[in-house]
Amino acid sequence: MSFRDEFKLLLRARYPLIYIPTYEEERVEAAIREEAANQGNRPVYTWDFVDGYQGNPNDAGFGRRNPLQALEFVEKLPATAPAVFILRDYHRFLEDVAIARKLRNFARLLKSQPKNIVLLSPRVAIPDDLSEVLTVLEFPLPAATEIKAEVERLIAATGHSLPGRVLDDLVRSCQGLSMERIRRVLSRAIATHGELQPEDVDLVLEEKRQTIRQTQILDFYPATEQISDIGGLDNLKDWLLRRGGAFTEKARQYGLPHPRGLMLVGIQGTGKSLTAKAIAHHWHLPLLRLDVGRLFGGLVGESESRTRQMIQVAEALAPCILWIDEIDKAFSGLGSKGDAGTTSRVFGTFITWLAEKTSPVFVVSTANDIQALPPEMLRKGRFDEIFFVGLPSQEERKAIFTVHLSRLRAHNLKNYDIDRLAYETPDFSGAEIEQTLIEAMHIGFSQNRDFNTDDILESASQIIPLARTAVEQIQQLQEWAAAGRARLASKHNPLSDRIQRQLQ
Repeated sequence: MSFRDEFKLLLRARYPLIYIPTYEEERVEAAIREEAANQGNRPVYTWDFVDGYQGNPNDAGFGRRNPLQALEFVEKLPATAPAVFILRDYHRFLEDVAIARKLRNFARLLKSQPKNIVLLSPRVAIPDDLSEVLTVLEFPLPAATEIKAEVERLIAATGHSLPGRVLDDLVRSCQGLSMERIRRVLSRAIATHGELQPEDVDLVLEEKRQTIRQTQILDFYPATEQISDIGGLDNLKDWLLRRGGAFTEKARQYGLPHPRGLMLVGIQGTGKSLTAKAIAHHWHLPLLRLDVGRLFGGLVGESESRTRQMIQVAEALAPCILWIDEIDKAFSGLGSKGDAGTTSRVFGTFITWLAEKTSPVFVVSTANDIQALPPEMLRKGRFDEIFFVGLPSQEERKAIFTVHLSRLRAHNLKNYDIDRLAYETPDFSGAEIEQTLIEAMHIGFSQNRDFNTDDILESASQIIPLARTAVEQIQQLQEWAAAGRARLASKHNPLSDRIQRQLQ
């Protein structure tokens, strides 16, 4: 049920006290006035602490700096006169015993009168003694249709036009912002170059970053990596590319649900975190990074409250990518943690949200030790797919070397024997290949020359890859994936040569 339909129903059912948590006073008041006009043209009276009642010349300024008098104004009107009273920022006065008592009296009195008191607040802050008499009504952020209408209005005002796909990207990037913020950031774009352009999506993402900075739980992570920066992992990349338009309105009309998320399991340094960043960049969505450790606070109930706040912020900024790195370390050994069940409650809230969420928040979780995760986390419905990211094959190592050397030495890429480098680095992960190149650059730089293939091979000979120092753990992961418990991220992802020899 939409806000307008629910508010209309509350008016007709004579709910006396309605509490609406929102930052969008202007937008919610416009909606209230419209619905009040539809319900027999009810008058709307608006009060705030500084200016008192406004809009009616006969009562202008009444109740200024007197919140109790603002309530007494309701009794001035005849009992049969319909009206809606909007009280701004009234949550600040609910702890006052006189105001709390007056509101509870109104809860009984106004049941027989066509009057409704609406309390506007930027957050829910209701004392226990008023929880039974106040009805909380959520006012959602602008829907895609509202945003599209506003963007089209601004485009028409500039006398220019935008291609349909660019318009959809811009509308999608604006979701999660208030209408006032949307107007502000788009007006800034128009003032910069006289029209809206595809590059203005980045301005909208910067505006979202401002919202994230106000929390201490999530980080707005800049995503500049591209899908092409990932060497190998062809199955995973194909899966992601097919879902590139899944957040558009066209996909909703087709009947597709929002993608839920992705679990990436595998060996350290194989590109799991890089993939999360590349997804956000390719889909033009903000990337939010959750450090699960920040959810846990020292006060009783604080951890659960932070978890709910994290969910609210992520959903407010949807569509977005929520990246949870190394989730196995946060929720491993749930039953053995001596924290009075706090970790279990946080985990329960989180996985329930994963299963039941309808908002377009795409969750990308990475894990190195899959067996440390509770089985509930891996149940179908939490994520769309679980991919195993193993050690790269020789062909994938060749692609990884090509990606890095194209970035470092694009002008003389042909001078490097990439085939030989890929052959001579068995069991190396993507991160270890990158570190090999960095070490080779140190060799060349120290001798005042450019680094070459021999330098790379020399640095590779000095690096002991993880596949040799953690054989048992990696073998366990590989066998888990080989048993068909996860989808392989690579089209050719054999067990590493060393592990293959040990299994024979």
